[in-house]
Amino acid sequence: MAKKAANKSIPAASPTPTPTPRPTDAELAILRVLWAKGAATVREILDAINEDRIPPLVYTTVLTFLQIMTDKGLVLRDTQGKTHVYRAAVAAEKTQRHLVKDVLERVFSGSVSQLVMHALGSRKISADEVREIKAMLNEIDHTPPTSK
Repeated sequence: MAKKAANKSIPAASPTPTPTPRPTDAELAILRVLWAKGAATVREILDAINEDRIPPLVYTTVLTFLQIMTDKGLVLRDTQGKTHVYRAAVAAEKTQRHLVKDVLERVFSGSVSQLVMHALGSRKISADEVREIKAMLNEIDHTPPTSK
């Protein structure tokens, strides 16, 4: 009798998560609206952006950006009848950390002190911001080192 070969299936490799692409300035403006509102229609996003913008954007421009951002994985779209409602796919804090890490590596060669010195020297900061920074530094200073 011929021995049957074992039919072993090779488990599929788990998909490697693709990093969220770095948003452009225009995409960040849209994301800021979505982070503030949670979810919004194209019209709501357009109105919010145009509050502070001269010249104002037009509806089709914002719609085009949202379509591109959906393809990139920056926003999620929910279709409610004829209306599309968008929301950010990634939290503001995660995007901010990703962008700061990118700037830290590309511009400051990983030097946190250089990044902080440039950030603090770039504009006048309020007394409240100084207190927050001091509290954060004090917390870091009193945090026990982690063992490896």
